[in-house]
Amino acid sequence: MRKSATTPRARAADHLPRRGPGSAMGSAPAAGSVRARYLVYFQYVGTDFNGVAAVRGAQRAVGVQNYLEEAAERLNSVEPVRFTISSRTDAGVHALSNAAHLDVQRRPGRPPFPPEVLTEALNTHLRHPAIRVLRAFRVPSDFHARHAATSRTYLYRLVTGCHRSDELPVFERNLCWALRADRLDVAAMQEAAQHLLGTHDFSAFQSAGSPVPSPVRTLRRVSVSPGLASPLVTPQESRKLQFWSLEFESQSFLYRQVRRMTAVLVAVGLGALAPAQVKTILESQDPLGKHQTRLAPAHGLFLKSVLYGSLDAASCTLQGPQFGSHE
Repeated sequence: MRKSATTPRARAADHLPRRGPGSAMGSAPAAGSVRARYLVYFQYVGTDFNGVAAVRGAQRAVGVQNYLEEAAERLNSVEPVRFTISSRTDAGVHALSNAAHLDVQRRPGRPPFPPEVLTEALNTHLRHPAIRVLRAFRVPSDFHARHAATSRTYLYRLVTGCHRSDELPVFERNLCWALRADRLDVAAMQEAAQHLLGTHDFSAFQSAGSPVPSPVRTLRRVSVSPGLASPLVTPQESRKLQFWSLEFESQSFLYRQVRRMTAVLVAVGLGALAPAQVKTILESQDPLGKHQTRLAPAHGLFLKSVLYGSLDAASCTLQGPQFGSHE
């Protein structure tokens, strides 16, 4: 993915809407104006970004949120628009469907944007081709995109049969982890994955850098399955390349938990670990053990979906686009 020549920070001053006194963040709504809260789903190829979260200040790095908020400046909201991201992703990690909430306060006399108009406006003003807003919905003013999420699913893509980096088709680079192996013991990986299911202290799979009140999480689903041949791979290449999909579902995950669980399951698939050792690693609660410090590359990971089950009748429409395994 080709990087943009300039960042949102460098361009923002060129088209900031003029604001009068008293329009600072946190001030009371202007008389007659209406503040509307929206839930938006968006996707991105994470290769060019320092993660999804905005990077503030004069740093050269940039996050997906920087571009989203730059596009939102064109909405001419009375208050600056800030995206509250549901699920933070690291540098190089992709999203088939992430989510965020934002407030837009139009000037007195102007009605709230219809969700489809908001979606079109954001996409029109997005300055990076690797980001796209998928859908938007009006939600209650107290809705919170991160706290209200009831399920998050991550997809990790692997490929075997690729012994050198230049053997991977250019269309698949930065979108999967190419293992220098001809096969994986998928049955062993599936057996090992069963030890991770359920409610556990996942300290052994947490990377330092994001303290949380509790390392206990409930892994509702984990699967290891062959993927379909990529449509971007020629028939000759398809005969030697095999794609694999790992999926993990939980309400929330610890920092880099999915990438560390993936690395351990891949070690099982390659015969470096026995399935029973995964249970031992989990029960050790030691993030610095010999095997659990392994980290799968960021470029194979996708946030697949964020679901909201607490919005009553609307919940069935607020689940975001449903994707296959992206092979």
